[in-house]
Amino acid sequence: MAVAEAFQPTVSRRFGRPRSRAEGARGSRASLAAAGLLVLITVIALAAPLLAPHSPLDPVGMPESPPLSGGFLLGSDSVGRDVLSRVLYGIRASWFAALAVVALGVLLGGVVGLVAGTLGGWVDNLLMRITDGFLALPAPIVAIAVVAALGPGLLHTLVAVSIVWWPFYSRIVRGEVRTLAARSHVEAARLAGSGTWRIAVRHLLPGAVPATVVTASLDVGNLILTLAGLSFLGLGQSAPAAELGADTSRNLTYLLYDWWIPVMPGIAVALLALGANLAGDGIRGLMSRR
Repeated sequence: MAVAEAFQPTVSRRFGRPRSRAEGARGSRASLAAAGLLVLITVIALAAPLLAPHSPLDPVGMPESPPLSGGFLLGSDSVGRDVLSRVLYGIRASWFAALAVVALGVLLGGVVGLVAGTLGGWVDNLLMRITDGFLALPAPIVAIAVVAALGPGLLHTLVAVSIVWWPFYSRIVRGEVRTLAARSHVEAARLAGSGTWRIAVRHLLPGAVPATVVTASLDVGNLILTLAGLSFLGLGQSAPAAELGADTSRNLTYLLYDWWIPVMPGIAVALLALGANLAGDGIRGLMSRR
């Protein structure tokens, strides 16, 4: 009897299908490994000045040297700068820019969603109509218009993208808060005399954190592609700053004969977005097992 119970398969909470303990352990290890990508990418971004063999701005060798020649692992660009060094610094800029936009979106959208979900009534209606107005705007066009008005630059790009990114988090937090507000423990706290904002901070906000964290982790990859796209259009940092999208755009004329100059930054964008999405899936798996 005890042996049979020990080998009884557990039921997946998400999909309602049997899953053995071995499968659950493999899933946990895969989720931990994928989430570890987040740490690895962050370490690479932080250590870019140490990992880069040369300065990303200064010519250090013969121009247009192919990969694995002239002392350049990924080759050199049209003025003799090391492509690998520029890619590493570009990864650093793209990664931390995406994290900054996510953090700002979570902060602003979380506050709006928490206030709307906690107070309800006309405050909820007003804040959600404002949120809907931002959601109705075409995000890429608004971002391009804002950057064009403020001028090219990484800070202006971050401001432009943040303007159109926070409403998603506002909706998520508001929905979670409204759901939690009907729970018995929240009603018990209210009957015990807890104030509105004490309930919001101690009982409602913690319950909205898992869904927000999962959404934010999955958003990083999308933001990397969005920021790279704006940079590709010339709305990022000005030359000669190392930026993945801008380096691809500026060197497209070399695509047919010195292909590594525009292709290596593009590959870095794809790998960075893929790694961010895998890390987001890992975090989602870990949160679903809590």
